[in-house]
Parts: sequence; structure tokens; C-alpha cells
Amino acid sequence: MQLTETHRPTLDQALEVIRTRAYWSPHPEHPKAYGESASADGLAAFEALRGTRFELDQPGTDGWTGAEVSPYGPELGIEYPHPDIDVLLPAMRAGMAAWREAGPETRALVCLEILSRISARTHEFAHAVMHTSGQAFMMAFQAGGPHAQDRGLEAVAYAYEEQTRTPAAADWSKPQGKRDPLELRKTFTTAGRGISLLIGCNTFPTWNGYPGLFASLATGNPVLVKPHPRAVLPLALTVRVAREVLTEAGFDPNLVCLAAERPGEGIAKTLAVRPEIKIIDYTGSTGFGDWLEANARQAQVYTEKAGVNTVVVDSTDNYKGMLSNLAFSLSLYSGQMCTTPQNLLIPRDGITTDAGPKSYDDVVTDLAASVGGLLGDDARANALLGALVNPDVKARLDGAAGLGEVALPSRKIANPEFPDAVVRTPVIVKLDGSRKFWDGADAEAAYLSECFGPVSFAVAVDSKADALELLRRTVRDKGAMTVGAYTTSAETERAIEDVCLDESAQLSLNLTGGVYVNQTAAFSDFHGSGGNPAANAALCDGAFVSNRFRVVEVRRQS
Repeated sequence: MQLTETHRPTLDQALEVIRTRAYWSPHPEHPKAYGESASADGLAAFEALRGTRFELDQPGTDGWTGAEVSPYGPELGIEYPHPDIDVLLPAMRAGMAAWREAGPETRALVCLEILSRISARTHEFAHAVMHTSGQAFMMAFQAGGPHAQDRGLEAVAYAYEEQTRTPAAADWSKPQGKRDPLELRKTFTTAGRGISLLIGCNTFPTWNGYPGLFASLATGNPVLVKPHPRAVLPLALTVRVAREVLTEAGFDPNLVCLAAERPGEGIAKTLAVRPEIKIIDYTGSTGFGDWLEANARQAQVYTEKAGVNTVVVDSTDNYKGMLSNLAFSLSLYSGQMCTTPQNLLIPRDGITTDAGPKSYDDVVTDLAASVGGLLGDDARANALLGALVNPDVKARLDGAAGLGEVALPSRKIANPEFPDAVVRTPVIVKLDGSRKFWDGADAEAAYLSECFGPVSFAVAVDSKADALELLRRTVRDKGAMTVGAYTTSAETERAIEDVCLDESAQLSLNLTGGVYVNQTAAFSDFHGSGGNPAANAALCDGAFVSNRFRVVEVRRQS
């Protein structure tokens, strides 16, 4: 394999952009960039997988499992190998020595070859993501394809940079005056910690999965991929590609394996405390993330959990642009993103805008109208909303109307192509930030808890100071993946920024165009900070990769 000639320029460019934070992507976002037949070929490849056994030829298979049903309705009917952990884990460790001896550059280039082959099959992966996550096709194509691949490449770049900070060898000489100097030859080898466990999520199996997978693999660790039981296919395809590349490059394919679970088995909990597991990457609920952090004591645990994302609305010089930007942010993928705004903190006395003063009720009414206009056409709405990923999201949406005054009711939307898809527009509920209870409902409990899905709260606050205090308390106690703010005041902007710096929250200010608070760009934006309860790691920075390996020194007398 001509890895250096093919992939070293890409690695060098990735290393450059993580330093400059400029825009760059080697993975095309537009479906037509993959060739005339790519769309039809990708769909055909996806359809050919349905109703089959997904062979991986990995050791320790003791049966078959799989029960994926697309959020759009169809059963996938794919069976995956179920692992005998006592057989699989030792087999995964067997290839570690050769993988370690390959060194950081070879490992990085093998990872880039894996990503390159995944990229060539982006259309196929897009259908797999769409029919396991409920994302609309274009979002599944972009977020599940090139954007996920970018995040994987970003992790490889950070892994390479951190591993090569220390030279591979050094001659050490200490003067001793009139005596001969003390001389040693020292070598420094980066060594993986052990088997890495990736616990996949339902909503973004590749986007959230690739950073941990490639960070661990590039730093010398075998990776056991445990997908969410409702979203196995995208990560199973990833494992298959990785195993093919590893084999062709002369390495043990068991450096990457799949652990699909039987219904209700809870294999993640069993695996997480195995002594062989030294690294865990997890995206999902706070409850299980907290359990992992408390109980998987033998492992380095990286978690992305739940948060309560907040937008402070103080003032704006582009009222129409603000409303349009917020409406899109609330609607995209039915709010089923860990970065979607939930709480909109709006002064009770209203805000100043380029369109004149707007009361709290004006802002909420106009935002509701903006969302309604954005989603008024059903075809456009289906393309933005996708489908609700599971019944729990629908239950939260249905229950939101009982939490306060509904400013924008949710409506059902039919999907002509997939009649069984559950598609709903967002709901906006008005709550009072100075009253704990609203018409008997616990208002504070509502807006201080994550309500994952297309549910947002327009929270009336008495003053700017109250908004800042509520923002600080929310991020500190509940965490936030994103914070947004709109203000024309430099003083207010600085005050909001200070809160976010104090509480380690990523902030977006005055977004009124085509960039949204719930979107982040690989190589430039950090996803999460690792500094508040929503996540203990950021995607991606040096800290995300540096503790996945150790540097082992050997000293020899010269």
C-alpha cells in the first residue's frame, strides 16, 4: 500500500489547519461530487445489506443478533455477530505489539486510508445513517459522511501531533568536569494503553463515534465498537472497512472489532468494567455517563452527556435575521442534537431591535411565526426535520404542552415516501423565569432539565442580571454544549463572555446568517469544552488524545 505518497499530504494539511483553525475539508459535502453513479450505487449497496447476515470473520462469534427498525418505518432485518467477550478480547490484544512498533506515522496513514475508503462509500453510509438515526437524507449524507470523516481525520491529526512531541531517540550527555561525561542513548516509544471501547449513540453514530475510534486507533489501541442497538449498521460498516484496510496493510484485523448486543443485554455495562478495557468513549444519557465515570475506574473515560443549551436574547440590530437563524436552529433534525438551543432567555420588558422595541410576547410570537414559515411547506419540513428517532422523544414532545403556555404548537407532518415516519414540528412553551411554578407545573424543573427533542422554552427574565445569573447556574449545574447570545451592547457581550469563560461553555454571538449555534466545523470549532457537566472532553483537542497512550523510555549506556 502506497500510504505515504497517498495520504501524507492530507495529514500535513490537517496538522496545519488544527493550528490555524482555518476552514478546510478533504471530504466533499455535495452528493454529486462522488460521481454520476454514486447515488444509485450507494442506495443499491444499502438495499443489498437488508435482510442479510453481516459477516465480519472476527473471533469469538457465539451467535447472531439484530433488530434495527428505521425511524422511517422499514425493518432493516440485518443480523450481526454477537461476541463471546472472553474469546474476543484476548484476540484483540494479540495485534497490539505490531501496531505499536509501526509508529505514529504509519498508524496515522492507515487511519487515513480507512477514512478514504469510507469517504468513497459516503452515499451508502448516508442511507445507513438515515435509516438508523432518522436524519433526513441530506443531513445524514453530510453529518454522517464528510463531517464525521472530518472529525475522524481531526482526531488522527491531534493524535499524531501529540505522539510526535517527544523525539523517537536522543543522545544524552552530562558533563562531569575533569571526568568523562555521563552518556546514555535514550529511546521513546508511544504505547497504547489497551483496548478502547466505543459506546455508540443512536442519533449521530458516525459523527460522535469517529473521533474516539480514530483517536484510540491512531495512538496504538485496539478498538471494540459497541453500537447503539438501534444504530448498528453505520458503525458495523466502519468496522468492516477498518478490518479490510488493516489486513491489506499487514496488521491484525482484530485491532478493530464489533460488539453487537442482544435485545436488553446491556453489554456496555459488562464491557466497561472489564480489566482489559483501558479507554471508553461514550455519547448518551447523563445517567449512564455518570455511571461509567464512577464505575469504570480501570479506564480513561471520555463522555458526552446531556446539557441545557441556552440563548440569551438581549438586543439585536438584525431582528429578522435573528428570528430566521433561531428558527432554523430549533428545527434542524427535530431538535435531536446535543447542541440544539433549549432555553431562550428573553427580558420580560422586551428588547431593542432595528425594527423597533419588541416586547417579550412580540419576540415569542414572531419566533413562532418564523418557525411556522420555515416549516410551512411539508416537503421542506421533511427535509429539515427528518423523523423522531424513538418513542421517548415523542413522549417528551407530547408532554411539553402541559408545562406552560404554548406559543407554538407542534403539528404532524406526513412523509409521502415513508408513511410510517413520525415527523413533528417543534413546540415553543412560554415559562416565567422568576416563578418556580406555572399553572401548577414545576416551571423551573422544566427549563433546568434537558428536554431532548423539538422542545424549546421561552423563559421570561426580569433583567439582564437575572439572565446572566440563570445562564451561569444552568451551565454550572446542568452543563451546556452550546451557548448563544444576541446583544448590541459591548458591555453585555463581555458579561456573557465572562460567564462562558468562567463556566467553560462554547459561545456563539449574534448569529444571523448561514452559521448556526448547533453546528460546528471540524479543525476549527471545538465541540463541547470538557469543562462543564455536559461533557468531560472536547472534540477535538490535545487532551482528547494525549491520555490514550503513554511514552515508554528505554535508556542504554553509550
